[in-house]
Amino acid sequence: MRTLAIGDIHGCNGALTTLLQRVAPSREDYVVFLGDYIDRGPDSKGVLETLLKLQHECRTVFLRGNHEVMMLEAVGSNFKTNQWHSFGGLETLYSYDGHYREDWASLIPEEHWKFLKRTQKFWETETNIFVHACLDPELDMADQPDWLLYWEQFERMCPHKSGKRIVCGHTCQRSGEIEDAGFAVCIDTGAALRGWLTCLDVDSNGFWQANERGQIKTGNLSAA
Repeated sequence: MRTLAIGDIHGCNGALTTLLQRVAPSREDYVVFLGDYIDRGPDSKGVLETLLKLQHECRTVFLRGNHEVMMLEAVGSNFKTNQWHSFGGLETLYSYDGHYREDWASLIPEEHWKFLKRTQKFWETETNIFVHACLDPELDMADQPDWLLYWEQFERMCPHKSGKRIVCGHTCQRSGEIEDAGFAVCIDTGAALRGWLTCLDVDSNGFWQANERGQIKTGNLSAA
């Protein structure tokens, strides 16, 4: 059994399917997705369809990212819809043929809405904490404020009092390289910015990366 973490996908379904084919999760593996499935990339709809299918093939954990927060909050609010558009939401609507329609929410399949609403704030194992963005090092996970979990940058990350390693995304590493601080690791490697989508085996530190062009890279953090 492996515990695998996958960083911010941002509508890059080509990179996601390439990565999953290479990693080949088994039914016994846990695959933890760190959020930001939508926006910016070309096929947010396809990403959600891929993830819905995957949950029947292995053990999946889906965290909520700030982009899911924005999409959920945009429903029924013109102001928040326009705000979401400016953060990449328009690309998501394009994938549903929604564009600027006022009734855009009705074009999203109910199954996709249910998926977004079921996403979790965090997930823990005996050795790791998985969050989208950041956390307060002195607070239990159940007491963490949303603004930290969804919005804060990796540069503000500090070791958690539990001693567990923190695995997160959100802060885009434009170099395409995983940022490893020892006590925490950031695996948002810019999939929607012509970068890479990263999957990390949190026990072995082996990783795989794929991009929208179908290319694959592999490595191991322990060898760095």
